[in-house]
Amino acid sequence: MFVTFAALMPVILVIASGYLIARTGAISGEQWRGVENLAYFVLFPAVLFETISKADFAAFPTFNMGGALLASIFTMAALLLGARTAIERTFGIPAVRFTSIFQGTLRWNAMIALAIADNIAGETGLALLAVAMVFMIPVVNVLSILVLSRYASGAAPSGAKVLKDLFTNPFILSIVAGVLFNLSGLTLPGVFADTLEIFARASLPIGIICVGAGLNLSALRRPGPALTMGTFLRPLLMPVLAFGFASLFGVDGPAFTAMIIASAVPCASNSFLLAKQMGGDAKLMAEIITLQTLAATVTVPLALLIFT
Repeated sequence: MFVTFAALMPVILVIASGYLIARTGAISGEQWRGVENLAYFVLFPAVLFETISKADFAAFPTFNMGGALLASIFTMAALLLGARTAIERTFGIPAVRFTSIFQGTLRWNAMIALAIADNIAGETGLALLAVAMVFMIPVVNVLSILVLSRYASGAAPSGAKVLKDLFTNPFILSIVAGVLFNLSGLTLPGVFADTLEIFARASLPIGIICVGAGLNLSALRRPGPALTMGTFLRPLLMPVLAFGFASLFGVDGPAFTAMIIASAVPCASNSFLLAKQMGGDAKLMAEIITLQTLAATVTVPLALLIFT
């Protein structure tokens, strides 16, 4: 437990630093948007490309790991959708608020996951998290959009818009480019490799500083059934499903640890933007993101301690 917590503590402290920087006003709101764009469009794609382009995929159980992660996601989605009517009748949670519970349970914060994997397993952990992103990012985005289009009040984007968003996602593009470069057998010239290395070193601290800056403690209300479900279904159930399907698919070692990390980290901060865009309960979504991120200081170390 101590070793795991010690590996996670720097990530937690950097998140807290981001929160303090934002609250002191050292960086203004619009300036944060620029920093977030830098991390999302430049720095994280750089670390993903650099990691994947030189990874030894033959040493990874890529398809077993992907199958186990997808099975976990689809099982959780089916359980939530199957229980939606019962949740509304029992707890008085309307469909529009259910969409935030759904996103809060299925979506994951890749920035935090990458930072944790880097601290625990180094380059191997980063490469395995990149593999997880290939399988998880498109699926959870499509599922979230479908649920919001069915149960929220906003207009659903067209199929073409969904495909465009997926195929212009900088994470997906950098992963695909890294895989193609890896398969080509080519090697980056030293000057370009060194440049990517500098970008990669900057990506994780800047990314998780932005996570901390996005926390909004003042918006929290007294916890009710919707906020409680949205906060704790993910950290309590997703690692259990990941553990079960990893065992079923024969995933072990560092790949298994990467699966637990991907399943235990809090939900993605851009869930709020999607909820707002498609008429979901954006306020509830913001509260879920905040509480999950705070709870992750305990739930992620516990998941790693119990399952790895």
